[in-house]
Amino acid sequence: MSSILKPRDKEFVKKKFDAELKSNVRLVFFTQEFECEYCEITRKILEELAQLGGVLKLEVYDLERDKEVAERWRVDKIPATLLLGEKERWVRFFGVPSGYEFATLIEDIVDVSRGQSRLSSRALEMVKSVDRPLHIQVFVTPTCPYCPRAVRIAHQMAIENPNIVADMVEVIEFPHLAQKYQVMAVPKTVVNDVIHFEGALPELHYIEHVLHALH
Repeated sequence: MSSILKPRDKEFVKKKFDAELKSNVRLVFFTQEFECEYCEITRKILEELAQLGGVLKLEVYDLERDKEVAERWRVDKIPATLLLGEKERWVRFFGVPSGYEFATLIEDIVDVSRGQSRLSSRALEMVKSVDRPLHIQVFVTPTCPYCPRAVRIAHQMAIENPNIVADMVEVIEFPHLAQKYQVMAVPKTVVNDVIHFEGALPELHYIEHVLHALH
């Protein structure tokens, strides 16, 4: 397979990584021996990114063969990508992070490397107060320009609080989940399977909606 990233994209990402990455980030990727339809392209994207940032390390696991690792990180579907920094948090992508979600991946890598999000102080206060498990699933498509905002807020919440698991889920690749959660429009956020809402809300409104799952 030829290079996925265009030369100008590589140049932009390399400059950004050189300037902004602080500490090591593990790109933990789950696939299978007989790769799923989108596994190969996801692996290729991660391989190319790992070559651009000296502190990035790609780890590839097989969902079946490396069952213990998959269970440790609660991975039940592929392709799955986790970003782990010095603080191991639950920043996860299910499906290929392409289209508009590629930018999300890049910004998330920077945040994970820095060990902190870019949430406002009020948002941070709200997120730090979460003392019970929260599982946020944000359903997206690569062509949705509004989806990255929702995914980014969810992932930043996970970076700041180990009780929060935040997933990007690409609906085209997981139609059974789209059906289960009745995803008619994206972004759609599902929290703890009890709270459902659509749209890319402003930061504080988004977090307020998410926290309703704890009431």
